[in-house]
Amino acid sequence: MNAVGGALSPPTHLPSPKAGAPRGRLSPGIVLPALLVVTVLSAVCALAFGSEMLPVSTVVDVVHSRFGGPPVTRSELAIVWGIRAPRVLLGLAVGAGLAVAGAVVQTLVRNALADPHLLGVSSGASVGATAVITTGLFAGAGVWALSFGAMIGALGAAILVFTIATLQGGITPLRLVLTGTVTASALSAIASFLVLRTNDSQAAQSVLFWLLGSLAGASWDKLWVPVIVVVLLTAAVFALHGWLDALAAGPDVAASLGIPIRTLRNVLFGVLAALVGTMVAVSGAIAFVGLVIPHVTRMLVGARHRVVLPAAALIGASFLVWVDVVARTSLRPTEIPLSVVTGVIGAPLFLLLLGRRRYRFGGSS
Repeated sequence: MNAVGGALSPPTHLPSPKAGAPRGRLSPGIVLPALLVVTVLSAVCALAFGSEMLPVSTVVDVVHSRFGGPPVTRSELAIVWGIRAPRVLLGLAVGAGLAVAGAVVQTLVRNALADPHLLGVSSGASVGATAVITTGLFAGAGVWALSFGAMIGALGAAILVFTIATLQGGITPLRLVLTGTVTASALSAIASFLVLRTNDSQAAQSVLFWLLGSLAGASWDKLWVPVIVVVLLTAAVFALHGWLDALAAGPDVAASLGIPIRTLRNVLFGVLAALVGTMVAVSGAIAFVGLVIPHVTRMLVGARHRVVLPAAALIGASFLVWVDVVARTSLRPTEIPLSVVTGVIGAPLFLLLLGRRRYRFGGSS
């Protein structure tokens, strides 16, 4: 990066990622369009699954009818467009947001085990949501009460972690990991206390279900906020892809290029806090997506963030859509929390990644 007239501009030439980093074996020009097609097909097919199975042709007819095509029956329109479509679109947004957040936080702290919940924001959101469910806080907000409480808790946690890290000398990878982990533990204890003090067993069950993640609350009215947040913040971090490559190569490399590391870390923390807070507020804390998907993406396309970020968003979106299909159809009419499904899938997948000798993250085996 060069300073010209006091303005900062991204570097035009960056070093390759560390020697141990995986090099993409698949061309981005092939992978990204293919992933986009898979994501669209996944969304369309997911609309066919539910308590009542529908042919994919019926789903296509319903979607077509909403854009000027022949009319369909009222029941088909209600099922596909009124109930399932918002849920599928929310799954796409949340999956993409968590995957992008995971890729960025792993670069920020340079730790292969980092995931979006590391920052303590998810635990803060859990406190806010638990308070709403067990005490009726923000009841005047109606259907937005749960999301509003979770967002307030997430914002409070982000401010707390940022303030502690700043007072101790600023955001560094080790300090952020330790501060986020300790803060998350304390906030999780507060959420547990709120559950224990309630006499409403239904409220306690609702808290547990929310903490494990669900898209059941999706609606058209509540969809626009997470979609806008994911699109805008993903675009923001994509604009910094060159700086992220340099940061992944190490702070010394980034500093030698003139990148303001402290400012970059602060900006990334703010973006991550907003992104994770919004995702948790609308879907609860969903495990493994932000941890595993970035690693899968790097195995496919390499370590360059200009490819990793959009590819991770598409893979995460498709993955969570199908996780939600499994969650709502495998034990009908009971719905399984999403983290149960992602844990069953994600844990073996991550262990499989660890067993691949060719895969490296940040030069570490």
